[in-house]
Amino acid sequence: MPETAVLERIKDAEQEADDIVAEAEAEAKERIETAREEADEIREAAREEAEAAAEDELADAREDIEAERERILDSGEREREALVEAAREREDAVVEHVIDLFEEAVHAQT
Repeated sequence: MPETAVLERIKDAEQEADDIVAEAEAEAKERIETAREEADEIREAAREEAEAAAEDELADAREDIEAERERILDSGEREREALVEAAREREDAVVEHVIDLFEEAVHAQT
């Protein structure tokens, strides 16, 4: 084989190797970019999922707070009604006692 043919084959082989390397580098860059995009999508999906979970927990907490508030208000209303009823039941006795005190005061002055 003539020397020029050997040199030409070496040149062709080097060019083919350069092409393979360039293609591999381009493919690597493309894979890295794809991986970055996928990572960004995963991060965004995780962020959205976390926000949704936080909103759900907040809504649940608000429901729990509202239920507790209603329970406290109902309990307070029942207590108030019991106190009013107890006061009404003692009203006649208190009036009678006040009248007795008044009469004693009047008698003490005469």
